[in-house]
Amino acid sequence: MPVYEERFREDMARASADAVSTWANAPGDLYAPHSHPYRKVLCCLEGSIVFHVPTGDVRLGPGDRIEIEPGSRHSASVGPDGVRCAEAHFG
Repeated sequence: MPVYEERFREDMARASADAVSTWANAPGDLYAPHSHPYRKVLCCLEGSIVFHVPTGDVRLGPGDRIEIEPGSRHSASVGPDGVRCAEAHFG
């Protein structure tokens, strides 16, 4: 397991996350604006992704994290090399 993923899973277990999963997307994939009823913490494991949040764009590369609060509208754009992420849900 890559070091960023192992560290993220350990941190999220200590924080009592409800669930932790991984996912990947191809270069240039887009996520339309949406929100979730739970708090999400996401860690980029490989590649890059840009989250478009109300306060501006947040670019994540390997090892970077973002926390998205429940009900916060966001979208995302996958970088030129694709992306693989781990995410945890709370509540």
